[in-house]
Amino acid sequence: MGRVEDRLGELGLELPAVFAAPPGVEFKFDLVRVVDGAAFVSGHGPLDGSRVLMRGKVGADVTTEQGYEAARMTALSVLASLRQELGDLDRVTSWVKLLGLVNCAPGFNAMPAVVNGFSDLVLDLWGDAGRHARSAIGAAELPFDIPVEVEAIVEVTEG
Repeated sequence: MGRVEDRLGELGLELPAVFAAPPGVEFKFDLVRVVDGAAFVSGHGPLDGSRVLMRGKVGADVTTEQGYEAARMTALSVLASLRQELGDLDRVTSWVKLLGLVNCAPGFNAMPAVVNGFSDLVLDLWGDAGRHARSAIGAAELPFDIPVEVEAIVEVTEG
């Protein structure tokens, strides 16, 4: 295991199974696409394979704190896909950009506090190389009723 996976272990965290389509759904996209030293990661949610780990709208069914945890689970799902594509998470040299979508109840506007769950884990694992640009946007609905979806762009070394 590399440095990043060692750090995950120190935090008591394990990567879930790689995001997979639920029965009856076919993905017509790559989970991770590497082009010219950058990995573009498709939107992920709090999933373990095809199993949804948390559902609902933040501000109604899900508290802000639970949304933060859902974003943290989403980060683990993204890391599982990156490891599958790259072979080693240490190939990620920096985090460039995150786009976080939050499944919001009407009137909920603390999207940044929710997406911090993803950002905080990345910073815990990569330190300064985890600093990134980010947007956190509220959405009326997200796939599979997940509370958070995040896509990312990371810089990677050659494998």
